[in-house]
Amino acid sequence: MTTETRVLSGRYRVDDLIGRGGMASVYRGYDQTLGRTVAIKILKADLAGDAAFRTRFRLEAQAASRMAHPTIVRVFDAGEDVEAGADGNDVPVPYIVMELVHGRLLKDVIAAGPVPLDDALRYVDGILEALEYSHRAGVVHRDIKPGNVMITESGRIKVMDFGIARAVSDSSSTVAETTAIVGTAAYFSPEQAKGESVDARADLYSTGVVLYELLTGRPPFRGDTPVAVAYQHVSEAPVAPSELNESVPRALDAVVLRALAKDPFQRPQDAAGFREDLDATVEGKEPTKRQLSALSNELYGPNPRQAAETARSLRQLSTDTTMRRTQPGPPVAWIWAGVAVLAVLLISVLLWVIQIQPSSDVPSTGRAIPNVVDMPYDQAVEELENEDLVAKRVDIPDAATAEGSVVRTTPGADTSVAAGQEVTVYVSTGADTATVPTLEGITESEARSALESTGLSLGLVQRRPDPALAGGVVMSASVASGTEVAKGTTVNLVVASGTVVIVNYEGYPVDVAQRELESDDKQLVVTTQEDPACPATTPSLVKTQSLAPGEVPIHSEITLSYCSGS
Repeated sequence: MTTETRVLSGRYRVDDLIGRGGMASVYRGYDQTLGRTVAIKILKADLAGDAAFRTRFRLEAQAASRMAHPTIVRVFDAGEDVEAGADGNDVPVPYIVMELVHGRLLKDVIAAGPVPLDDALRYVDGILEALEYSHRAGVVHRDIKPGNVMITESGRIKVMDFGIARAVSDSSSTVAETTAIVGTAAYFSPEQAKGESVDARADLYSTGVVLYELLTGRPPFRGDTPVAVAYQHVSEAPVAPSELNESVPRALDAVVLRALAKDPFQRPQDAAGFREDLDATVEGKEPTKRQLSALSNELYGPNPRQAAETARSLRQLSTDTTMRRTQPGPPVAWIWAGVAVLAVLLISVLLWVIQIQPSSDVPSTGRAIPNVVDMPYDQAVEELENEDLVAKRVDIPDAATAEGSVVRTTPGADTSVAAGQEVTVYVSTGADTATVPTLEGITESEARSALESTGLSLGLVQRRPDPALAGGVVMSASVASGTEVAKGTTVNLVVASGTVVIVNYEGYPVDVAQRELESDDKQLVVTTQEDPACPATTPSLVKTQSLAPGEVPIHSEITLSYCSGS
C-alpha cells in the first residue's frame, strides 16, 4: 500500500518530518517549481483556526523573506493550503517555506554538556550579527532562544523564525497563553513579561539569557510555572555567572549583567554595542567583586514599589493562580532563631577581643620585613640591609610594574623573621612582549599556528563575504602586524567566508540582475537563457535563476532564464 504524496499549493512536496515544536512541525520538502530542497514549517491546527493570526503570520513571514544574511535562515515563501478536517470540512493549513539548514539546534548543544568559552562567545556573536542586520531592517525577533538557533556543520550560526513570534504575541492576551505558544518564558525580557510594547532591546535581553546559559549551563531564572519565571525576570537580580562557573571571567559577568538589566535603557542599545562589549572582554581588565556588586546594585537595586507593581501586573496578565517564587522566604521562627545565634556570636567575639592584649613589638632577635614593593631595586636592598636582612634578586616579567622596580618579596612585607634572613626580591624586567606576525592573506589555521608560536592566542573569528578571497583566508586582524604586545594577548580575526550572498532576482530586468551579479561585490559568472515557452516582455524580466537566494560559493556560475516567446 502506498501513501499519497502531500503537495502544498500544487508546488511544495512535503517529505519526512525533521522537527516538531510548540507552534509547528517542520518537514523536509521539495520546491517542484524551482527544483530545490527546502524546509517546510506547517502551523498547528489550533493556530491555523484563527483568521486574524493567519493574516498577521503571513505579513510577518513576508517581512522576514526580505532579509538575506548569512546568519539568518532564509524564508522563501509563505502560503496557505486547505485540507479536509475530521468533520469533513476544509480547514486552512498555513505554512512557510525556508532554507534547509544541516546542523544542530543550539539547545541540543547546551543539553549535551558544558560549552567551551570560545565557542559560547562565537555562538552569541553570530546571534548578535543576525540581530544587527534584522534590527536595521526594522524586524524584531521577540523569541531569541537556543531552540531558534542552528549551528551548521561548518560551525556557522543561523537564527530562524524571525517575525513569527510577533504574530503569536499579537494573538495572545496573557503571559500563560503566550508562553504556551512561543515556548519557554526563560528567555522573556521584563517588558515582554509585563505585556508592554517591545523593541530591539528585548532581543538583546534574550541574547543575554542565552549567553548566561552557555556560560553556566542553566538560565538565570527558573521556576515551576511560566508566571513564576516571568516574575523573576521583572523583579529579581541574577547571580553573576562566575559564581556558578569559576572559569567565567569577571569581565563577562559585567557584560551579562548589563544585558540582563531590567530597564531597557541600561542595556546595550543595539546589537553592535553588545558585540563591542564582548570584544572588549578579551583584552579588558576584569572588574573586582566589589565593582560587580556595585554594578548589580545599579542595575537591580531594590525597589519595593516596582516589585509590588510587577506582582499586580502579572496577576492581571495571567489567570494562573500558582505563581510563586522558586526560592520562598524562610519561616519567621527560623529568622528569629538566626538573629539570636548571631547576637550570641557577636557578644562572644567582642569579649574575646577585649581580653586580648595585642602587641606590635618585634622580638629583639627578630626583624620585620619592610614593604619595598614598587621601589627601585637598589633602594629596596638598602631598606633590607638596614634591617639586617639579605636580598636575593630574581628577575621576572611584569607589565604592571616599572622595569627595575620590585614586584613582590618572599616572605612578604611585615613578616617577622630572624636577623640575617634571606629575602627573595622579585624585580620587574617590564612586560614580556611578542611581535604580532603578518596574518592577512594566510589561512585561519596558519594564523592560529603563527600566533601560538609567538606566545599569542586566537580570539573571536568573524566571517565575512568577500568575492575575491577563498574561504578561510584572513582579511584583517584586531592588532596590526608588527605591533609589540604583551604575551598572551588575544588577537581577533576577520576571515573570508568563501561565499557571497545573492537575493531572489525573479522579476528583475535581466540586464540589471546580470550587472549586479557580475559586479565587484558578487563576481559571479552569469549566463542568460531564453525561454520561448512564455511570451517576451519589455524589458526582459528574469523568470528563474539556477541558484537559490542566500549564500553561494564565490565565482559560482548562475543561469538567468527569461521569456522570449511570442
